[in-house]
Amino acid sequence: MAKKENTNRKVLEVKIDGERWTKAIDDSFKKNVQNVTVDGFRKGKCPRDVFEKKYGKESLYMDAAEMLVGNAYDEVVSKNKDIIPVVQPRVDIKEINDEGVTFEFTFITAPAVNVKKYKGLKVKQDKVTVTKEEVEHEIEHLLERYSELVVKEGKVENGDVAIIDFEGFKDGVAFEGGKGENYSLEIGSNTFIPGFEEQLVGMKKDEEKEIKVTFPEEYGAEDLAGKDATFKVKINEIKQKQTRELDEDFFEDLGMEGVNSKETLEKEIKENIKANKEQEAENKLVDELLAEVAKNVEVDIPEEMVDDEVHHMIHQFEQQLQMQGLSLDMYYKFTNSDHEALHQQMEHEAYQHVLYRLMLEEIIKLEKIEVTDKDVDAEIKSLEEKYGMKKDDILKQLGSTEMIKYDLEMRKVIEILKEANK
Repeated sequence: MAKKENTNRKVLEVKIDGERWTKAIDDSFKKNVQNVTVDGFRKGKCPRDVFEKKYGKESLYMDAAEMLVGNAYDEVVSKNKDIIPVVQPRVDIKEINDEGVTFEFTFITAPAVNVKKYKGLKVKQDKVTVTKEEVEHEIEHLLERYSELVVKEGKVENGDVAIIDFEGFKDGVAFEGGKGENYSLEIGSNTFIPGFEEQLVGMKKDEEKEIKVTFPEEYGAEDLAGKDATFKVKINEIKQKQTRELDEDFFEDLGMEGVNSKETLEKEIKENIKANKEQEAENKLVDELLAEVAKNVEVDIPEEMVDDEVHHMIHQFEQQLQMQGLSLDMYYKFTNSDHEALHQQMEHEAYQHVLYRLMLEEIIKLEKIEVTDKDVDAEIKSLEEKYGMKKDDILKQLGSTEMIKYDLEMRKVIEILKEANK
């Protein structure tokens, strides 16, 4: 086994030959012969010599190698237990022939990290204040949110909700997704195609009208983007928002414990705004702390670690899109981009994630931070109570107790940074 070293990139070779290679070739033949038909023989019954004459013995090599790669990996890991990869090792086939196969594994290990300074940086947390205007604005927002819709007579006005039937046509032909019945549309919300809502203003109940619009150039459906269209619209009903008052009915609908008057509502809102601002200030402090410490860090981060983080971020982004009923392909179509563009867009943030992670892990070592099994058990119990879940379900969600331990270590090191930089 040959070994080459290049900083934190280690390349190890494993050759498999002899009986193991011969058996793998035999197994590859048994697999591949099932899928071929040779004149004079039933499918899957072609003799070995006839198969190799027709397709060549080389056609069996790759499947044989695939059967052995797991064993080769186990072998290289067992003989090099000091190597701890930080990303999935890459495997290449360096040589393959009738004699055997040589695998080349590329391991990326954690780079050396030198944190030159992480104390006394004097990063201050913003002071939090809540103004009377902010409280009043939130009350207005609540009154708006709990406003009621009541049927009105007369014409559609801006701010009204029109209950409409509509159907869209392009070049006189109805297009898919362009039809709706009893659809509630708030006039002025700009949720429809530009120009649509404005043309409803002034219409009355039961009135019908043809509305002409032009789809935006960046519209998601290519066959409609930038095209003119006509919508046949009927007003079924007109409703207007009825602003609520700070009365008993409103406080009952609000359902806030202990809130039954303007004074108690103002107090509750002020406390909520303050709590949110304090959390924002806390998050900002941590961000500024990490950025300041990072200025004093020397590390050569392998590009493979950044790529791995980018792929992780793209996977998370894809899950977020799926929760909104979208896919990555749809996102690429809407934004006129592709996987490569998204990858490049995320590279800077991914590099920062990796840098901060390595930096904090090094400070954990410097500060000799330890998380005990007792700490982990207490955290699991806290999560059980908080989410009403059982231990097994929590571990299934988080992966393992090691993940919980790692999270606790990170929380501890952040607290140390905050204390050391007041």
